[in-house]
Parts: sequence; C-alpha cells; structure tokens
Amino acid sequence: MKKKLLLAGILFLLIFVGGLVLYLNRRSEVEAESCVFRESARELRNPKRGFYNIYFFRITDEEVNYRQLVEASYEKDTDTSITLIEINLQEYREGEISKAGLSNIDTLFHALKKTGKQLIVRFLYDWDGENEKYEPESLDVIETHIDQLKRIINQHSDQIFILQSLFVGNWGEMNGTRYSSNEEFRKLALRLAEGTDPSLYLAVRMPAQWRGITRLREPSKENLAQDGLAARLSLYNDGMLGNESDYGTYGTKETGGGGRLRREDELAFQNELCRYVPNGGEAINDNAYNDLGNAIKDLGIMHVTYLNQGHDEAVLEKWKNTKVTGGGCFHGMDGYTYIERHLGYRLFITEAGFYHSAFANRLAVSVKMKNAGFAPLYDETEVKLVFYNEESTEHPVYSMRGDLRDLAGGNMSDEELTLQADIPLGELPRSEYTLYLSVIDPETGEHILLANEQEEEEFGDQETGYRIGTVRIY
Repeated sequence: MKKKLLLAGILFLLIFVGGLVLYLNRRSEVEAESCVFRESARELRNPKRGFYNIYFFRITDEEVNYRQLVEASYEKDTDTSITLIEINLQEYREGEISKAGLSNIDTLFHALKKTGKQLIVRFLYDWDGENEKYEPESLDVIETHIDQLKRIINQHSDQIFILQSLFVGNWGEMNGTRYSSNEEFRKLALRLAEGTDPSLYLAVRMPAQWRGITRLREPSKENLAQDGLAARLSLYNDGMLGNESDYGTYGTKETGGGGRLRREDELAFQNELCRYVPNGGEAINDNAYNDLGNAIKDLGIMHVTYLNQGHDEAVLEKWKNTKVTGGGCFHGMDGYTYIERHLGYRLFITEAGFYHSAFANRLAVSVKMKNAGFAPLYDETEVKLVFYNEESTEHPVYSMRGDLRDLAGGNMSDEELTLQADIPLGELPRSEYTLYLSVIDPETGEHILLANEQEEEEFGDQETGYRIGTVRIY
C-alpha cells in the first residue's frame, strides 16, 4: 500500500513539474513603455461637425444641370465638412411632386455627393418670411410630399446627417405656419420618421416643440431608448445667443406660453438632451449673450455641433477680434477659430497604460481619453489597437472596449473615459511591437482625427494610427 502511495506521489510530482516547465516556457516576459500625450490646438477636419454654409435650390419641372450648378456653388467652400441645403418645394404646393421634380431632387443629391460633404437637409416652401402664402393649404399635401421623398432620402442616406425642420414655417423654421399645434407637428414628425433610415436625425426649432412632439418632459437616456422618434429628434436654433430668449426660442418673465421655459431651464434641458442628439444653427444679433466668454459657456452647455459660417457677420467678426485667455494650448487664439475647433467633438488621448499578468500570461492595455469639444460624438465608433512589427507581415489587431459617445464634452469636458483591451500573449510571437490606436467612423470609413500634439502616423500597408507606446515580449 505504501509503495502504491509513493508511486502515485512521484507521478503527481512529475506531472506538476512537467506542467510548471511548460507554463514557464509558455509564459512571456514583457517590457512596456507609454508615449507622453499632450492636447494640441490643431485644426481637425472630422466628419459631422463644424461650420457650414447654406445653399438654396428651388425645384421645378425644368431640366437643370445640377452637376454644373453644384460645382459652381461649392467652388470656394473648401474649409467645411458639412453643409445645409434648402430645397424649396413651393412649385408643388397644390399637389404631388411631379416625376420631373422628383428626378431633379434625386439628381441634385447625386451632384452633391461629389462635394464630399455631409448634408443637413431642409425641405420648405418659403424663403421670404411669408410662409402662409406658399405652404400647402392642406396638411395632407405635405404628408404626401414626405411620402414621395422617402425613397430619395433613403437612397442618399449615407450623405445625410440631419433632416432639419418639418417642411413648414417661415424660412422652414416652424413659425408662421397654420400647422403649429403639437399634434400637427407630431403627425409630421412621425410621418417623416416612419420609413426613413433610422440613422438619420430629425431636427425641430425649439425645445418646447421637442417636448410637445415627443410628449416627454425629461430627455433622459432611458426615455430616449424607449422612444424611437425621441431618440432621433434633435434641435436647431437660428436665433442662437441672440438675446435672453434667443429670439423667442425660450420664454421670459414677460413672454411665456407655448410650453417654453426660461433661458436657464431651456439650457439645462439642452445640456441633457444634446448628450444624445445634435444641436446647431446660427448665432445672431451682436449683444452680450454672444460675447466670446458667454458664447463659449453656452455653446458648451447646449452641446453645439454645427454653426452657420456666414451669419451673423457682426457676431462672427466680434469673435475674430477677441482673443482667448486663460493659458493652455488655446491661449491667444482668436475666438472664431477657438469656436471652430470646439464645435462638435474633439477627442484626445491623455494616458496609455500597460499591465502584464504573468500568471495569466496576458497584457491589459488601457487608453484614457477626453473630449474637449462642445458636443459628443453621436455615432458609434470602432476603436482598433494594432501591434505593429516592421519585420513581420502580420499585424495583430484588437478591438478596444468602451463607448466614446459617453464623453459629452462641453461643460463636462473634464470627464475621462478608459478604453480597454485584454491581450493573450500566447497569440503573439516574441518580438518588439509599436502599438497604434485608430478611431474609425464605420459609416464613412474615415478615421477620427485626435487633438493630440502627435500626428497620425502611417505604418505597414498604408495603415494609419496614433502611436501609444512600445511593448517588447521575450
């Protein structure tokens, strides 16, 4: 009996020692070094953010060379990545849009694709501030127009960022219309949402209209997740920073009604809502509310993604002639450029870390990021971590966990998000690797540029990314 126990003990010891030898041979030793990261003031030409210009197209049955028209219109518009197009349907106010009219709209979108710009699209009937003279006398006609346009909208959805307004109102701004009740606005919004690509945002002119259409008082993440229309319904404000009420966008002590709240309450509402849907428009009327310091503060609270580059010239000139103070990488920059740099999202890396678990033979990689922009990134992104070895043709790629949309920016720009990846070292040949991070917009395939001092580098077979450190496995 003792002999059997002794043999069993020896066998167990041999197995244990053999396993230990195999483990020690398999286990990797790791040396890692992180890059140093600093925020920069550089310009970033990223998708779906920034200043825009407006272009106007009246649709009729007349044949138009839209390729030539668009090329001439956009010839000097070289410093923007988004654009607002206003498509006037006044010709068809009494009935359906004709086949020729629909064909012209489709051809216009094809021509606009060559600009490479993302589109904010506003269908309307009035350019003169006399909407009731021009909009259809029946809501049914507008709904018919919406139904007719859905096929074209979906066909060109990859170009479109936002469908702005609900077709009605002076200049398409949802005022001065006979269809101004919450129920009529809701009917139009639902009609536009139903059957159009759910990735497209809709936009209405006032927070009060948003609440009336959605029937929601609180724009929480949970509420939006349960309501498909609310999750797509964003805001635009063409009276932005114009006065205490943003020219009637908000209520005041003297002028309430229509569900409008006072400025401070409406700003708080936008601060919550526009963490999940975009906000933009144009700043108007040179006054204290758009003095640079006040403008920067409120644009951040409202999470503004896009602004008109051409209006109001007096406000824009004031920003150009005011310098940013307070230190940091933007100190001394003119206010106009500072605002351009901060419209929408502005992501940058603050720190990269590496932790080697010898027992599990794994490497944990973490990358901390912030958003200095006024607004979040609204689309889900793909974040890739590449292990690059110049002596190899194989460059292992790993996905990093973490949702960059959680970085709200604006008055929450100090928030930090940690992206993480857990790498099994047994998959990697023992060598020295340079680690690169890439943030990719899956819809366009474009790389999101980061606001670090370092440039995005090219490596391997024309791949690009931001160097975050080196790892030696031996």
